[in-house]
Amino acid sequence: MWDALNAKIGIIGAGSWGTAIAAMLGGKGYSPDLWAYEPEVCRSIAEQRENKVFLPGIRVSENIRVSNDLGMVAAGKDLVIMVVPSHVMREVARRAADSIEDGAVLLSAAKGIENKTHLTMTGVLSEVSPKHKDRLAVLSGPSFAGEVAMEIPTVVAAAAEDPEVAQYVQQVFATPFFRVYTNPDVIGVQLGGAVKNVIAIASGIVDGLELGLNSRAALITRGLAEIRRLGIRLGANPHTFAGLSGVGDLMLTCTGSLSRNHTVGKMIGEGKTLDEILPHMSMVAEGVRTAKSVYNMSKKLGVEMPIAESVYAVLYEGLKPQDAVYQLMTRSLKSELEDVE
Repeated sequence: MWDALNAKIGIIGAGSWGTAIAAMLGGKGYSPDLWAYEPEVCRSIAEQRENKVFLPGIRVSENIRVSNDLGMVAAGKDLVIMVVPSHVMREVARRAADSIEDGAVLLSAAKGIENKTHLTMTGVLSEVSPKHKDRLAVLSGPSFAGEVAMEIPTVVAAAAEDPEVAQYVQQVFATPFFRVYTNPDVIGVQLGGAVKNVIAIASGIVDGLELGLNSRAALITRGLAEIRRLGIRLGANPHTFAGLSGVGDLMLTCTGSLSRNHTVGKMIGEGKTLDEILPHMSMVAEGVRTAKSVYNMSKKLGVEMPIAESVYAVLYEGLKPQDAVYQLMTRSLKSELEDVE
């Protein structure tokens, strides 16, 4: 078993979530190294102990050393945490791979599915750095970065095929305000965390159209059914989707005002286009890209996902949100439980 108490930690990615993780682990007494892509983020944290770009108002512990040197942050660590947007995960991980110790645990704290390959983030990492294939883990669950950084009680899941790896991550991260459960279902935990962002865009559209609470509750419920359906098809444990990275993360992202994906959907429901929305967002709404992956996966696998398909059509094919709602509501009638296994 790895020594969680004295872990040497590298955090790759200084967006809001990476910074929140660094702040939490620094507050726990660790001295993590944090890699920031943007020079202005590096300067802000180094000089003012605050990430004014992505997480303003949160003090970053003096224990944390921030750097633009990716190799330095990755080298000599027991635990390397990948917290970069999913669309750059492969390239950043490729650049870091040679610097990461062979025996290190490699943890993904990103939520997404790669567009071209349809791989989860651990799938990407196992291709880029096969020597860490047996020491990959995932951290996921309902966890807005700002609330974690403010030490508001939060509960997440740490998933790994090796139970000792999951327990190691659990012990590193656990604090009185950040509770961590282990889960062996690596694929299910990642699918829940990724696909819920697509459903959150749909939920935002519902709110932007001012359709009411009945509509939103129905959307979330049937969205969960789609996530579960895809997960079962890919070998996930169906019980995972009733847990933290399933219904928990889905509820948070579909209803929380801090959700970037819900915000994008709401603006679309109000009549804006992606071209009008995205240039003004400093942080990534993962669901926009994941919608492509999920749409293509569902078609390839023959999995029925009408809500995800509608989100794709609204984002990329010009379908009007009002027409998407009508199409969903007038689909052929069926039993709610017909595909429950």
